[in-house]
Amino acid sequence: MSVTAAILIIGNEILSGRTQDVNTQFIAERLSARGIKLREVRVVPDDEAAVVAAVRALASAYTYVFTTGGIGPTHDDITAACMAKAFDAKLEINAEAKALMQAYYDAKGAEMTEGRLRMARIPQGAALIENSVSAAPGFKIKNVYVMAGIPDIMQAMFLSLEPELAKGKPVLSRTVGGRLLESEIADALGDIQDRYPDVEIGSYPAMGRANPHVNIVLRSTDGEKLAAATELVIAMAKKFDKS
Repeated sequence: MSVTAAILIIGNEILSGRTQDVNTQFIAERLSARGIKLREVRVVPDDEAAVVAAVRALASAYTYVFTTGGIGPTHDDITAACMAKAFDAKLEINAEAKALMQAYYDAKGAEMTEGRLRMARIPQGAALIENSVSAAPGFKIKNVYVMAGIPDIMQAMFLSLEPELAKGKPVLSRTVGGRLLESEIADALGDIQDRYPDVEIGSYPAMGRANPHVNIVLRSTDGEKLAAATELVIAMAKKFDKS
């Protein structure tokens, strides 16, 4: 079974360059280890129409969608409302979420403000995603997992939901490196790719070295085809190596 996924990053701060996205790498690595194929990553602004359109498109195309950002306490945190609209669900104060947050703030001797209460707004019928860092939960609606944008909170949320995700075939990987020039190996590498379409082959030059260096990474769920393609790449690399 092929299990696929997309990541939807929501927030003006990412598009402006003010905040660096570090969540994609974490999610991608965890998905790969589980055999889930990440097929698309999108970044959209804090704009209702853009978020709703992206959610609907991605949810219909992939097994899972993971969103980050926009579930905080301020006016520009619109993700929960967008999810409700995308799936024609009522947005409401979730009693379980409110109780979790009330207990958290009571323990800290802090007040449950209106802003904090906004983080308990969950689309009707959605399941909560545990937040072991700051209590305010994420949620799952249909096949969409809605998580915070703050990396340590997002990671805690993802790790709590991860066990329920289906597993695909593990993706195996091999790397062949050498003193190579991409311009010289391009045709030969393309021929190998044509012979093994089920093996993903990527060429990655290392910059900043005194001598040219290229790493060729091969990835596949088929171990035999991966091994065969790797042997051809090794032979090709020896032919063109500048050592």
